[in-house]
Parts: sequence; C-alpha cells; structure tokens
Amino acid sequence: MEASFFTQVLLPASLALIMFGMGLTLTVNDFKQLLKTPKAVSLGLFGQMICLPLMAFLLCLAFNVEAHIAIGLMVLAACPGGTSSNLLSHIARANLALSVSLTAITTVICVVSTPWLIKFSVDYFTILPDEPFSLLKTSLSLLVITLIPIIMGMSVRHFALKFATRTEGMFRHLSTFFLFTMIILITIDEQDMLIDAFPDVFILTFTLNILATVIGVIIARLGRLNDNDAVTLGIEVGTQNATMSILISVSFLNHSEYAIASAVYGVTMYLGAFILIMSRKLGWFGFSSKTE
Repeated sequence: MEASFFTQVLLPASLALIMFGMGLTLTVNDFKQLLKTPKAVSLGLFGQMICLPLMAFLLCLAFNVEAHIAIGLMVLAACPGGTSSNLLSHIARANLALSVSLTAITTVICVVSTPWLIKFSVDYFTILPDEPFSLLKTSLSLLVITLIPIIMGMSVRHFALKFATRTEGMFRHLSTFFLFTMIILITIDEQDMLIDAFPDVFILTFTLNILATVIGVIIARLGRLNDNDAVTLGIEVGTQNATMSILISVSFLNHSEYAIASAVYGVTMYLGAFILIMSRKLGWFGFSSKTE
C-alpha cells in the first residue's frame, strides 16, 4: 500500500474522527478515576504498558518470526486500548468506569511511550540498514490524531451533552466499521504475504491475546481485586487499538506489511475476550457467575 492521499490524509483523518468519538464518551471524572481507584488503574497500566509489550517481544523471539511480523506485533503492543475494550467490558457487565479510565489514560501515555517502543522494535528487528524513523514526528502525529480530537470531543460533551449522547453510538459503529475495512484492505493489498504467513501469524497473535488476557486477570487476582475488575483488566490488556496500529504501520512507517499482524490481531483479540466473558458467565476458573 504505497503512500497516497488515502494513507497520508484520509486514514489519519478517519482515526482522528474516531478519537473525537471517543472524546464524546469521556469526562474529566473519567481521568479522576485514577485517584478514586489507584490500585486497579495502576495494575491495569502495568499490565498494558509493561507486560503486554514484553510478552509480544518474547513471543517474537520464541517464534523466530520474520522482521515485518515482529515489528508489526510490537507496534500493536505499543498502542493503547481502543473503544472495543469498553464495549466488551459493557457486554461482560464488568467495571465499565475502570475500562473507560484505562483507555483514556493509556491513550494519553502512548503519545510518548508508543514512538519509543516502535523505535526500539525497528532498530532491533529491521533487516534494512538505517531504517528511517522519527520519534518527534511520530509523537506529534499521535498528538494531532489522538489527544487533540479527544479533547475536542470532551469539550463538545461538556457544552453539548445531548448531541454527544445522541452521536456517541454512531462513532462507536464507525470505529468497528473502519477497523474491519482496514483489515479487508490490508488483506487485499498483502494477500500473497498474508497467505504464506497466516498460519504462523494467527498462532502468534492468538497466543499473545490469550496470554495477555490471562495476565490481566492474574494481575487483578494478585492485587486482590474483585471479579468485575479482574474481567475488566483481562479485556483491557488483551484488547488493543488495532486501527491505530494499522495507521502507524501504513501511514507513519510506510510499510503495509507491518500491518499484517495488526489486521489478524484485530480479529483474534475478540476470541480471548469471548472466552473470558463466557468463563465469567459460567463461573469457570474461580469466577462468580453473579455480577458484583
């Protein structure tokens, strides 16, 4: 997928619109959740910002995957959670406030952390000498397409609550539609490479998703959090913003092959969440079948 008006303008603009939609669902109180439940939020941040990238890196080494798959998976692990995690937490009847707070906080942090982790990954796995990557450009780009639209959305919610409430569902549907549209486009554009790599990539992404989901639950258990918070952390650590990862791969790094891992993960990430939700409903693995 060569650089074009679509990859350089429409794709970033679409993600910015999705982030604006996320902002419509947020309030300042969502960020204050850090003060209200510091342990739950801190454990969630540890799982998503430390454990997930570390697991992705170790799996890339263990599976000895090709450079473009390894970099793509690390780009994915470097991204924050998306609105999908909030929807899944709602379906699971988990702690939606915690889910929204973690999504918001990780999105802010990732403006700084994501470029550094991507640079490390490109430097470590790339087979090309002096692969160009600008920390400053990537950070500024993420600022423009994530934080600024989110702040704008929050402002609209503050001054026009009825409009925000009426349209937030539309933006959530747009996010899902856009993700699967990008998955289809990546599949078409990189079909030969995807066909050759799919078995290994599917196993890799599915393994990462299951491990990340389990790690989220284990962290919550070790922190003595309740079932609702445990399910929330499992979903948050295991569900990533695959749309942002695809954007970074295609538009910022100009390597659509990096997006293959994100495209496959964009589908497989729902499997771990589904298993977790069913475990909660059926009372498996120590979960109570009753919501708290």
